[in-house]
Amino acid sequence: MTTSTPPLSIHPEVADARAAGEAVVALESTIISHGLPYPQNVELAREVETIVRANGATPATVAVLDGECCVGLRPDQLERLATEAGVVKATTRDLPWLIATQRTGATTVASTMRLAHRAGVRVFATGGIGGVHRGAGESFDISADLTELSVTPVAVVSAGVKSILDIRLTLERLETLGVPTVVNGSDQFPSFYSRSSGLPAPRRLDGPQALAGMLHATWDELGLSVGVSIANPIPAEYEVPEAEIRGHIEAALADLDAQGITGQDVTPFLLKRVVEGTAGRSLVANLALVRHNAATAAQIAVEYAKLQS
Repeated sequence: MTTSTPPLSIHPEVADARAAGEAVVALESTIISHGLPYPQNVELAREVETIVRANGATPATVAVLDGECCVGLRPDQLERLATEAGVVKATTRDLPWLIATQRTGATTVASTMRLAHRAGVRVFATGGIGGVHRGAGESFDISADLTELSVTPVAVVSAGVKSILDIRLTLERLETLGVPTVVNGSDQFPSFYSRSSGLPAPRRLDGPQALAGMLHATWDELGLSVGVSIANPIPAEYEVPEAEIRGHIEAALADLDAQGITGQDVTPFLLKRVVEGTAGRSLVANLALVRHNAATAAQIAVEYAKLQS
């Protein structure tokens, strides 16, 4: 019996950085194809890559193009994801289908982690991670992000669990799965748009050097084959306080139930409703936290690379 590995295209800039032992930061592509309208989507993608570079690391935006798994994209490929119709929102389970059918897909947190790991990239910046949906006791709707964190050794820098989800149950699930979860610079666990969710941080560390030390302890000293969830609270000047955002989320959830929306359409629908309810303030916050996470992830990746040299 013969075996083969799925096609993996690593951008030369990323390959060179990896070969030299330099810092690389993975970036997802769902925000490009499904998160924002054109041209804001491609402008943000380019800006985030610039932020990663400005903080000393090489960006590696991840996607599947015509069945080929790509880690690091050219400008024309970013433009394609931003403008092409029919790009699939792809989690890990979708990767085999995309490869077999030679389709194009934008990667979520889970699938970005998987492909970044295959390319040897250890740090990943995103907006927020998925988790346990409200009402999951009946719907069983739990994001594949949590499963991926339990089996793929990549650090995910986010602004915490998306606040449309059940944050308390998500933290419980992460604990059950054995995923190290830490908050950068706060004793409170953030809730995406807000610096606090009303829940304590499972663990706290302060700054990129300390966080890189935890990654080193997790993978290099203990040999654990798990991801690490690093919650990076949104900058205070951009947050929408938790007490304010809560009402908008509850209204969005009521609309969701009334329209019977399920599956992968849930999160985009809820986020869109929250943007409408906050007159765009939540979108400003979302963009700010993505930028902030990219800078922090690059700084962590630089410090982790030092520990590997």
